[in-house]
Amino acid sequence: MRILITGGAGFIGSALIRHLIQHTEHEVLNLDKLTYAGNLESLTSIASNSRYEFVQADIVDQATVSAVLKRFEPQAIMHLAAESHVDRSIDGPSDFIQTNIVGTYSLLEATRAYWQTLDEPAKRAFRFHHISTDEVYGDLHGVDDLFTETTPYAPSSPYSASKAASDHLVRAWQRTYGLPVLLTNCSNNYGPFHFPEKLIPLVILNALAGKPLPVYGDGLQVRDWLFVEDHARALLKVVTEGVVGETYNIGGHNEQKNIDVVRGICALLEELAPQRPAGVTQFADLITFVKDRPGHDQRYAIDASKIERELGWAPEETFETGLRKTVQWYLNNLEWCRRVQDGSYQGERLGNTDFKDLIA
Repeated sequence: MRILITGGAGFIGSALIRHLIQHTEHEVLNLDKLTYAGNLESLTSIASNSRYEFVQADIVDQATVSAVLKRFEPQAIMHLAAESHVDRSIDGPSDFIQTNIVGTYSLLEATRAYWQTLDEPAKRAFRFHHISTDEVYGDLHGVDDLFTETTPYAPSSPYSASKAASDHLVRAWQRTYGLPVLLTNCSNNYGPFHFPEKLIPLVILNALAGKPLPVYGDGLQVRDWLFVEDHARALLKVVTEGVVGETYNIGGHNEQKNIDVVRGICALLEELAPQRPAGVTQFADLITFVKDRPGHDQRYAIDASKIERELGWAPEETFETGLRKTVQWYLNNLEWCRRVQDGSYQGERLGNTDFKDLIA
């Protein structure tokens, strides 16, 4: 297939593209605006492949997207382009409204116009796959409840509200216009090439630098962690085998308290890191509890039984194996991290980005 991927220079998008180029024969066009979180260095391993193409464009720019669709003639669109950091959405929600809501609308309209030009067999085969988050469901208060595909939406942050709005738009474009859509809602991703503002890479890099490891509140918030390469396999399953109009929740079956994630990273660094920073006896001593963020959800947990039952997907990594792989990757790729932290991956410094103050 020819697959157009929006946001393919981001964390999940780049993992998906690497998987598609390395393990399938599909052709991929990566359309990405290259905001601060877009990093083409995450795609170096496949950048010269003849089945891969990159176009820098904003999904809000409907005319440019339409021109790309006309030229590339995709048989599927996988829409990952989004602003995704909760703290940033609290400090400045405007970008989230613009990209996640207006951008999704613009992409849907460009897609609808393109789709209507296809002949009937191509129309039936076409897929628009919208990739979303479990945060649209809000907070789980019980210890045994799980998010299902029919859990009512109750977003808590500007980020999750903007993603919920985009989900509703995608469903409406199917109901009203017949656009063949698929939706997936995933739990917290982690793994190689994760942008260092997020919890796991932030803790790894702060620990190696001897900086505080900030933990919100009491650190007892629970998240279900999904290894990004498992997620990429699931997304491919959905776009190629999923039923039009259906939603599939994708989770890792790995519920962990935030504080336990941080302690687990510290334990792995004790084993794997070549040396401790000056003045640090053990990495866990760097753990620092900070004021909780506004509207912080206590627990997320995904029921992924539908995708397992209907499409035969299940995660291959446990949290223990995935976290070990992740920590080792960062230890082996400190130059990639340095270039992100100093902004040189974009060709210039990000003067106002201070990673030590950013927490997933």
